[in-house]
Amino acid sequence: WFAQNKVEFEHTRSIFQRFVENLIEEVAIFDPEIKGLDSKNCIFRIYRDTRFSPDKTPYKAYYSAYIASGGRKSNRGGYYVHLQPGECGIAGGIYGAEPGVLKALRQSVYENIDEFLGIVQDPEFAVYYKEMYGEKLKTVPRPFPKDFEYADWLKPKHYCVDTNLSDDFFCQSDSLQQAARIMRLLYPFNRFLNYTIDELSGL
Repeated sequence: WFAQNKVEFEHTRSIFQRFVENLIEEVAIFDPEIKGLDSKNCIFRIYRDTRFSPDKTPYKAYYSAYIASGGRKSNRGGYYVHLQPGECGIAGGIYGAEPGVLKALRQSVYENIDEFLGIVQDPEFAVYYKEMYGEKLKTVPRPFPKDFEYADWLKPKHYCVDTNLSDDFFCQSDSLQQAARIMRLLYPFNRFLNYTIDELSGL
């Protein structure tokens, strides 16, 4: 199937690559850390890793890219775009952090809860990013007090937020500018998370 459709795949991929290149330029306007990123380092491969998955489908049914310093393999908070019929969206933050990093992020949220709440409860931010993505712990993790007023913000397994967008959103003439506008709302959130990453890295 892939060999028979390779020409179409390469055509659509080139369109997506140009979109990501332009999106990087737009994001770099408000997030200088993104300036100079190579789109090829941000776009995920079409091939699925089937080694540990019961689903042995060899190819992904979507295009996606992670715009962050270091590209798609970065451990920093960044900007994610996902194009798939019926499942398009934008996301940001840190997904799949290592245990030590996740603990440090929780500690940062706990110690700076007012600043954190100011970001995630900002009315404009909350229009698109309503809650943390993915699984959450059932109880407050140690060593945090169980009676902490905002304990729910210590339970996420990922400090990542996302918003679903219609397929038509990405078909509009100004979809690039609109995507960048929605990503701009993520900048304070990513900056908060990346402060902890920098501390851990000794920067």
